[in-house]
Amino acid sequence: MSDFDMMELPPKLVERLQSMGLKDPTPIQRQAIPHALNGRDVMGLAQTGTGKTAAFGVPLVAQMLDMPGRPAPKSVRGLVLAPTRELANQISQNLRSFCENTPLKVAMVVGGQSINTQIKRLERGVDLLVATPGRLLDLMDRRAVRLEDATFLVLDEADQMLDMGFIHDLRKIAKVIPEDRQTMLFSATMPKLMNELAQSFLRSPIRVEVSPPGKAADKVTQEVHFIAKSEKPNLLIEMLDKHRDELALVFGRTKHGSEKLMKTLVKAGYAAGSIHGNKSQGQRDRAIAAFKSGEIRVLVATDVAARGLDIPDVKHVYNYDLPNVPDNYVHRIGRTARAGKDGAAIAFCAPDEMGELKAIQKTMGVAIPVGSGRPWEAMDEPAKPKGRGRGRGGNRGGGGQGGGVNAGAPAGGKPAGQRPRRRRKPGGGGGGGQRAA
Repeated sequence: MSDFDMMELPPKLVERLQSMGLKDPTPIQRQAIPHALNGRDVMGLAQTGTGKTAAFGVPLVAQMLDMPGRPAPKSVRGLVLAPTRELANQISQNLRSFCENTPLKVAMVVGGQSINTQIKRLERGVDLLVATPGRLLDLMDRRAVRLEDATFLVLDEADQMLDMGFIHDLRKIAKVIPEDRQTMLFSATMPKLMNELAQSFLRSPIRVEVSPPGKAADKVTQEVHFIAKSEKPNLLIEMLDKHRDELALVFGRTKHGSEKLMKTLVKAGYAAGSIHGNKSQGQRDRAIAAFKSGEIRVLVATDVAARGLDIPDVKHVYNYDLPNVPDNYVHRIGRTARAGKDGAAIAFCAPDEMGELKAIQKTMGVAIPVGSGRPWEAMDEPAKPKGRGRGRGGNRGGGGQGGGVNAGAPAGGKPAGQRPRRRRKPGGGGGGGQRAA
């Protein structure tokens, strides 16, 4: 099937997709939509930015358009669960676009917003509900929503919901939804717990996979800079100055550190904003809107934004702090090179982050090219006489630009901001970090 016209979708839906600029399905859409239209359970594995929302949204809307009548009061016909408010908002916007000029009603319920307003919105019932697990359980406890009529269930970014400890919430919700339902589960990675989750929620699912879990987008160029923690702000400002007119997303590890970095960038003359767990939903929404419009060019974020942002024009992603969870690196850099465009992912590695970098490279199965400096573990190695030791034919290879962590640097190479033959003692900020809400 080469386009949506050949998928036997309702003509109105095909027309709507074309008006949105969606003419040819992406690989994940081409594989998943036909099976979903046939009522099969689907487990989809694909990296971020590949069109997963339409892969489940299009068949959901197509099947609901054939359902008679309207939803009963407080009832839901189809449920989509997402781990973060940002992702839920993105999904609901897409579903509303698919449902434009149809009688289908789409609603969203997430934390950080008035629960009374959400209760009122659900009183008449909705066709499609997009929710975060915690807020949905709150509404269920208040008997504000009924799931007994739900015949469709979608778990998007299921691996992140597992990482965030939602497994028990998911099981509680699944018990209320009828067993005679269609379930679709989508994820960018496949941790061990995912098999257990799939067995609990899916019945003889069709598995579709368009890229190996942990693989970065093909059009993302990557590099790592070995630099002392105290020199990170200066290097970031120096690199941002080379592309002031392009959008850059900067990831920090903690809420406090990300806010501090944003203020540093503002003082340096950059139009910058931030989103993290200490920001209200309204503040986060306004910052994202300003970033999308170009009003601000640099957005500093914790991992709360790693999977919820769909901004095709993000050209640069900076891992200012390396993530504790290796898979989060893949999700972070997946914010660039979207919709077929290219992008750059730049990582900063301080002495106490070598463990995180090694874990990331092991997960991805590749060595990230070195942009500057030398791997910190090599700083304690004695210098080798010329013509002997680890040269081009040695075990570690002659690294430099294009070499990974397991490659040496050119003779005399040193991390930016660090004196040669001295190693900064590990420790300091950026350690355990705070969980972003």
